[in-house]
Amino acid sequence: MGVLWFNEIGKQDVPVVGGKGANLGEMFRNEIPVPNGFVIDSKTYRDFIEKTGIKEKIEKELENLDVEDTETLSKVSQRIRKLVESTPIPEDIKKEIKAAYEQLVKLEGSKVYVAVRSSATAEDLPGASFAGQQDTFLNVDEKNLIHYVRKCWSSLYTPRAIYYRVQKGFKHEDVSIAVVVQKMVNSEKSGVMFTSHPVTGELLTIVEAVFGLGEAIVSGKVTPDTYVFDRVKRKLVDVKVGEKSMMITKKNGKTVEIELDEKKAKERVLSDEEVLKLVEIGEIIESHYGTPQDVEWAIENGKIFIVQSRPVTTIKKKTETEEMTEESEAEVLIKGLGASPGFGTGVVKVIKGEKEISKVQEGDILVTTMTTPDMVPAMRRAAAIVTDEGGMTCHAAIVSRELGVPAVVGTKKATQILKDGMMVTVDGEKGIVYAGSVAEVKKEEKVELAASAPLITATEVKVNVSIPDAAERAAATGADGVGLFRIEHMVLGLDKHPMKYIKEGQMDLYIDALYKEMRKVLKAFYPKPVWIRTLDAPTDEFRAMEGGEDEPIEANPMLGFRGIRRDLFEEEHLRAEFRAIKKLIDEGLTNVGIMLPLVSNVEEVRKAKRILLEEGIPLNKIEFGIMVETPASALIIEDLVKEGLDFISFGTNDLTQYTLAVDRNNENVAYLFDETHPAVMKLIEMVIKVCREYGVKTSICGQAGSYPHVVEKLVELGIDSVSANQDAVKAVRETIYRIERKIMLDKLRKL
Repeated sequence: MGVLWFNEIGKQDVPVVGGKGANLGEMFRNEIPVPNGFVIDSKTYRDFIEKTGIKEKIEKELENLDVEDTETLSKVSQRIRKLVESTPIPEDIKKEIKAAYEQLVKLEGSKVYVAVRSSATAEDLPGASFAGQQDTFLNVDEKNLIHYVRKCWSSLYTPRAIYYRVQKGFKHEDVSIAVVVQKMVNSEKSGVMFTSHPVTGELLTIVEAVFGLGEAIVSGKVTPDTYVFDRVKRKLVDVKVGEKSMMITKKNGKTVEIELDEKKAKERVLSDEEVLKLVEIGEIIESHYGTPQDVEWAIENGKIFIVQSRPVTTIKKKTETEEMTEESEAEVLIKGLGASPGFGTGVVKVIKGEKEISKVQEGDILVTTMTTPDMVPAMRRAAAIVTDEGGMTCHAAIVSRELGVPAVVGTKKATQILKDGMMVTVDGEKGIVYAGSVAEVKKEEKVELAASAPLITATEVKVNVSIPDAAERAAATGADGVGLFRIEHMVLGLDKHPMKYIKEGQMDLYIDALYKEMRKVLKAFYPKPVWIRTLDAPTDEFRAMEGGEDEPIEANPMLGFRGIRRDLFEEEHLRAEFRAIKKLIDEGLTNVGIMLPLVSNVEEVRKAKRILLEEGIPLNKIEFGIMVETPASALIIEDLVKEGLDFISFGTNDLTQYTLAVDRNNENVAYLFDETHPAVMKLIEMVIKVCREYGVKTSICGQAGSYPHVVEKLVELGIDSVSANQDAVKAVRETIYRIERKIMLDKLRKL
């Protein structure tokens, strides 16, 4: 590996080529009009920092960094970026990159300008959108290619990227970076398209367009045209022409900004026919991925090109909406585009740039011309966000929706009309800013346009939960319960190592911390079942905690001291977990299931069950089960169910790595990781068959449960439930609904 061409990669290659690279390859191979290119894979970056000896220096800079200390964060970022950008690239790596560029020139038949784009290995995942966290450089030629590749590598350490990884729970050393080198489209028109509404998920395609390159939209420097196309009625239902004061384009081989005259600025960018063509391509992409997409597009010489696509991660299913007092009853200060729903009341803080973000305190209203990625820490603190510029796909809109912060964008004059110290209320759905504190006066049912009634499936659709504070949002998906409640995240977020609490005589304090967090999830879903998996975190994840210095150093923590084997060795910790659950049961929250991870023999189940009974947990009131994530547990499943299991759940991530001997965290062999491998599927089929014979429920909570062809096979085999990530619940239910209908129709046809 080193350089991989688009026709060699697909969506399964995120660990190797990053989210951006994987999606471009996937679309290119499926004949979606993507400009050709190649990816300098993540292993090349790893080789660079290791061969040059700067890896340890980077890790030392990031050690114990407080990302909330904006000034220190900025200084650390500057030092690391300077280190990366000033370190020469080894000659063998340089030659391979230049050879690939020359091959692209040959394929295109003429001199090629390229876009050099960062592609982090943790971006564009279902649970997190890393859009804007790393850099992109346009109109690059062979003279500057190596320079910009190195700048892309260094952008892995921008303040915003470091901050975001910490907030999302990604360890810095686990996130690598690939670089996409793609033929540049010198576009006359460009923009962004949501194939379905980015907030409600309704079948409304939203297209935003500007003249020239799309950077003008993403940066928020202009307010784009907005086109809304109803995919059910098949017609354009709304057109808003933005004031596009400038355009970004290529001139003499350089990317430049050009001012537009008043007539051009107010001219409509897209024709009805062009909107329809974009919608049709968007529907193909959405259908291929099985989920709504955020698509970047460009038009050159009348031809449409797709330059990126990523899943929309901000769709919220709302059963009720809060409405404000009628406009006539409150003073309207300014109007814009409702970019992120909700209401926020607070004191206005107008900021002119990243250096002023410390002005914004918890609960303030952040007002600015346009947000930038470096403003994310302040955006998290804000009660609402208001900007002068931007549309539904600008930075402020995308980040606000992900953070769940109300936002109004494209107001044109918010920074002039709203003054520091003013008390205002922001309606992020209607796009209105009111004077003073305006009370919410009523709640009414909201009917979804996309469906007249919820889909009912025989196979239950559950949701995976990691963060207790997100439980209510997860419950709002309409899931049939929680198929996997991972407690690692809340444990790793505590003040110190779990065993340090116990050794210092603070076991009750630890139990109470577990109880309070678990309770949030059980209450949010009551009476639907919540299967709590006992602690399963590798030793390397505990080491950074206070008291974690005694963790063993393991060559491969994935195969080491983790899961039920650890809890049975540190029995007091397992008892602490069970006592926290006992408190919940005594409180009447009996919708709990206890699930043991990484089981490989019958004795582990027996010992855990003995401890569970000794702690007074009534097995007649709750459910008890195990994860099937080792070949051992699959092969002895009959012996395990005879121990008295109510359910099992497949953890396909671990089951795959242990079956195929592929470390899922090792980028050198990531291309071999395949959760749909015949060996993995045979183990799953065998377990379902045995469990059905014994009346034991079966579920799946690994990534494979999100693949339509795998779901179809599982439903045919008779699996009882599928547990998906929060944003995939709707898509998985729709997939199951179609599969169940197909099975019924096939049976009817045979009668």
